[in-house]
Amino acid sequence: MTEMALSLLTQAEEEGLGGRALVDEPLARHTSYRIGGPADLYVVVRREEDLLGWLTLARRQRVSYFVMGRGTNLLVADQGMRGVVIENRCRGVRSLTRSEGILLQVQAGGSLSSLARRTAKEGLGGLEWAVGIPGTVGGAIVNNAGAYGGSIAQRLQRVTLLDNQGVLRRMAVSELELGYRTSRFKGESSVILSADFALQAESADLLSERVASCERERRKSQPKEPSAGSVFKNPGGEYAGRFIEKAGLKGDRIGDAQISPLHANYIVNLGQARASDVAALVRLVRERVWQKHGTLLELEIELVGDWEPEELAATIGSFGQDEECRDHPQL
Repeated sequence: MTEMALSLLTQAEEEGLGGRALVDEPLARHTSYRIGGPADLYVVVRREEDLLGWLTLARRQRVSYFVMGRGTNLLVADQGMRGVVIENRCRGVRSLTRSEGILLQVQAGGSLSSLARRTAKEGLGGLEWAVGIPGTVGGAIVNNAGAYGGSIAQRLQRVTLLDNQGVLRRMAVSELELGYRTSRFKGESSVILSADFALQAESADLLSERVASCERERRKSQPKEPSAGSVFKNPGGEYAGRFIEKAGLKGDRIGDAQISPLHANYIVNLGQARASDVAALVRLVRERVWQKHGTLLELEIELVGDWEPEELAATIGSFGQDEECRDHPQL
């Protein structure tokens, strides 16, 4: 156990902080890729007061921290992550009836897919497109998640967050700079605590049909092997997967990482893939698509953790243009 981990654990116990704390915990156990080295300290919290307590403690002791949800959009380095990684499992939901509809207040650690199922079953429309999206509410906001014509931006009203100065704030959706798979939270250390969504009463039967339709589409088009979803953003009205397929890369593999034969914009883990294998495929795809089509694919997944600077720069760089690795929370 490192001195840092011991110090944090001792102080947390003295302050009565809740949460399950694990030392040198492999992050492969907590990401959808099933890839990632150890976190110095990994803490799972289920109450907002514990989340805030651990964040305050880390800041006070000047320990680096990273807040994650279900790890669905992350490629964690083989060397893991230094400092404390906090998994947010705060999942409370509260609804308020208003004249214009229902305002749903949702904690950021809850599953977006579960929320979509629940609201559809209760006859509340607006999130049914999100069935099958595996991340948390917080991660969906960071990335302005979307599918089948719907997106977070369409229903989100405001968020409550702890900003990078440790101050609790409420921000309206107009302040969040939501764009295609992006938001102002990219590259920030702010932590989203909860979100308000405006939903409308609709026929539960109709919503169930939409849910079933989305599920059918996902089963047909998405691979079953461990992955982090779409690796690259779709460039300007085109599909990244189509560029990759035309470049002749569908099915290519490095180690146990493979460009999915089912969907070329997925890189899947066939069993024992390492982060370095996935990163090597990312570099291959970006270089080949650039050479063949003159299109520079931008990453949708996030590389986080203790990467070698040269490997990181080569994977996320812009062929001569510097590009920052965006370590952001909630995913």
